[in-house]
Amino acid sequence: MSQTETARRNLLVELGTEELPPKSLDTLRKAFEKELCAQLKAERLEFSGQQSFATPRRLAVVVNDLVESQPDEAIEALGPAKAAAFDADGNPTKAAEGFARKYGVTDISQLDFAQTEKGERLCYRENRKGADTRELLGKCIETALAKLPIAKRMRWGAERQEFVRPVHWALVLFGQETVAAELMGLTAGNTSRGHRFHANETISIESAETYQEQLLQAKVIVDIEKRREIIVAQVNELASNLGATAVIKDNILQEVVALVEWPVALSGRFDEDFLEVPEEALISSMGEHQKYFHLVDKENKLAPYFITVSNIESMDQDRVIDGNERVIRPRLADAKFFYETDLKTPLDAHIPRLEKIVFQSELGSIADKSLRVAKLGAALATACHAQPELVERAAVLAKCDLVTEMVLEFDHLQGTMGKYYAEKAGENSEVASAIYEQYLPKQAGGELAHTPTGICLALAERIDTLTGIFGINQPPTGSRDPFALRRASLGVLNTLVEHKISLDLDEAIGLAYDNYSNLPVSRDELIDNLRSYVIDRFRAWFEDQGTSVEVFRAVRAVERSTPYEIFRRVQAVQDFSQKDVCKDLAITNKRVANILSKADVADLPEVKAALFSSDAESQLQQAIAEVDSNVAQSLKAGEFSTALAAMASLQQPLAMFFDSVMVVTEDQDVRLNRFALLSQVRNLVLQVADLSELGGQ
Repeated sequence: MSQTETARRNLLVELGTEELPPKSLDTLRKAFEKELCAQLKAERLEFSGQQSFATPRRLAVVVNDLVESQPDEAIEALGPAKAAAFDADGNPTKAAEGFARKYGVTDISQLDFAQTEKGERLCYRENRKGADTRELLGKCIETALAKLPIAKRMRWGAERQEFVRPVHWALVLFGQETVAAELMGLTAGNTSRGHRFHANETISIESAETYQEQLLQAKVIVDIEKRREIIVAQVNELASNLGATAVIKDNILQEVVALVEWPVALSGRFDEDFLEVPEEALISSMGEHQKYFHLVDKENKLAPYFITVSNIESMDQDRVIDGNERVIRPRLADAKFFYETDLKTPLDAHIPRLEKIVFQSELGSIADKSLRVAKLGAALATACHAQPELVERAAVLAKCDLVTEMVLEFDHLQGTMGKYYAEKAGENSEVASAIYEQYLPKQAGGELAHTPTGICLALAERIDTLTGIFGINQPPTGSRDPFALRRASLGVLNTLVEHKISLDLDEAIGLAYDNYSNLPVSRDELIDNLRSYVIDRFRAWFEDQGTSVEVFRAVRAVERSTPYEIFRRVQAVQDFSQKDVCKDLAITNKRVANILSKADVADLPEVKAALFSSDAESQLQQAIAEVDSNVAQSLKAGEFSTALAAMASLQQPLAMFFDSVMVVTEDQDVRLNRFALLSQVRNLVLQVADLSELGGQ
């Protein structure tokens, strides 16, 4: 059989374990597939595709059409030159003998010679037969398992092997042939095991082709995506039967899928009295603690039902449901107790307790931060169209819920519970909303603060943090960003742009700096560094929107400090860059920038028409004056596209200027005059963006 017709078989690898961590099961599945395929490729073992499987008790990979052996390999290795390989009498030198030993050749006459550009060289040639795939599988699988992303490995029994959980069986089938590879201290066989309760017995797997069906008969659905589909369908059907809609959150669904091999969805209910508690708290109790899916009614309000997914098909489902209802009742009772206890203490009564919570050792307590944010928020209120007194009040109360019973139990409800408690205490509705909105956006593309007070508080909160951490000289480095400053920066940019707020970062950072005392970084240095850091976060944003890096660099080069203005400039330059005139103008501006960079003159003189020797110079000066007037009006109105359109009219007089004039002439006065004229062009264009960044030579 020729190499191109090498026989192929499907490979099945399964590792059976104790229950794997549900939050990382899918990651482990994908990593095992990726790493195993990488090892097979490294051994030059071809295959046509692969699929991976995972349940709480197993990781498995099927590799399709894997070749039965490596391809034969023609090896050619060059040794020393012929002159260096043999002495004058034709005897082999030490160089030749060393080369022969390297390749296991005892008789140098068995070596060949190869003609190269530098003459003949000693050469070793061999047609090495490819190794049998079965001989390589054990090493490939062990290496793949060792490379899995496991944060903390464990040992079991007296064995020295380490894995995420103890391993109880290993299966390796190549076609229908068992490969007795040594894996995790076990000799691989052809047996798997069924469902822990429904079919807790050994199963002889025939091949990769029968694997899924055989385990299905043993009440195990090995395909994680199929289990996901089954669970979603079952949950939605049960919810529909109850006249409600199931809320299937991805994080809960992922865990549930990883907890069961044979999913059976069951619905239960809880006392409607619990609905007096804010629904977020009830949802957290059901979802985080019990992995239940909650339901909402037609008005999108929490319904007194839940759906759980069992790993067994019980003959007495009512008993299982009753058990789950008994389990959830004390959980919800705890949430109700926390809520009622918290309501007994006004939110602002918690302020003194914030003094004992450290924000950052060099920057004081949470109470200190709240006072700074209140002061900064009041100063930013006008730009945000907010009322300073409301912003101050919201800032003072913003962190008070951190010490409430409910948030101590469910920390992700910070802000949410603060809003409810503020409403119950009779605080202004915007103040209450702002306590929740201060944390928005929580993720890229997430909901933004939308009330004026909330917007202002969200900005002040982030700018204070950024200023403080940069002020003690601890900016993010590489992947280390303990205070989430990258996310905070993007939150500032998102909020300013989406709400069209023309807030000057330099002014805001300066105000935040003044609220601190004894920061080791100077005020001017911090403003420069932090403004640059925040604005640079725009780059990825614009790339995601399809804006070219060159366009962002063109605007970035003019060093503006108002994000919303920068955003609008980028939009204008991006649109302008699509026009034919832009390319020519960019090339010309590149030429102007290059000439001026070589001028080496600190202060250029005023342009003098008397030194003109060409009509092209006069026409360029006139064009500059007209464009300058139009650009000034456009910029005053914030119409950057109009300003760029006006600048486009400079292209023709500039082209005529360069066609007619030698800029670097021997006459110093004329040369400097022409430099000054081009400098006017450069400064005019830089009022919007550095178009020389857009291309050209």
